[in-house]
Amino acid sequence: MFDLSVVHIILVLICALLIGVAKTGLPTLGILVVAVMASIFPARESIGIVLPMLITADVIAVTYYRRNVNWKTLFRLVPWVLGGLFLGFIVLFFVEASRPIEIMLGGIILLMIGIQLSRERWGASWTENIPQSTWFAAGMGTLAGFTTMIGNAAGPVMAIFLLAIALPKQEFIGTGAWFFISVNLIKVPMYAILGLITPASLTFNLWLAPVILLGTYLGIKCLPLIPQRTFNIAVLVLAVFGGVRLLVG
Repeated sequence: MFDLSVVHIILVLICALLIGVAKTGLPTLGILVVAVMASIFPARESIGIVLPMLITADVIAVTYYRRNVNWKTLFRLVPWVLGGLFLGFIVLFFVEASRPIEIMLGGIILLMIGIQLSRERWGASWTENIPQSTWFAAGMGTLAGFTTMIGNAAGPVMAIFLLAIALPKQEFIGTGAWFFISVNLIKVPMYAILGLITPASLTFNLWLAPVILLGTYLGIKCLPLIPQRTFNIAVLVLAVFGGVRLLVG
């Protein structure tokens, strides 16, 4: 199926565990998984392997947090996210190298983090209305759709967006869970057309399912223990890591 060393197998199992934790407890952990999996498998192949892993954890997340959803926020993003998914599909279809795109995305993520920190630290008046503006939803929705399509890397984008509109942590997780299970299911036929999901990759995913489910359990148990302020800081720190990782490659 896949010729992996013992070290790589251990790393893949850790990634499977972290995916579960990310979906039910600390969302931006997902960008760490994306980075590690891309170092084990070829970059394009890795996104097809990771997608069913994400969906497995998404199912548990939407089931557990089904009452903690901000539907207005989700519907506000829908048209822009679909546009971003389409743009990402075109890029994957025609372009092999994605380095310039990664640099652009990393810069945008760090800019969004800077704006969020400015709002929290100084309450800058010029940032007060940004989260509720149509252009902010349009830009972040398009960016989330695009980044999730080209690399399952929308975690930091959605994290900054959901923090900016000040969702409490349970609602943050629940809204993010419904967002990601929706876009991830849409991506399945697209990835299949591109040859990124195969019978071999799905069999590999099946072996990892128990570890992913264990991770979702750990995330559910850990989230109530994390204070809201600590949760926000952890999300921002991991988002910074994601943005820097995209910039430096």
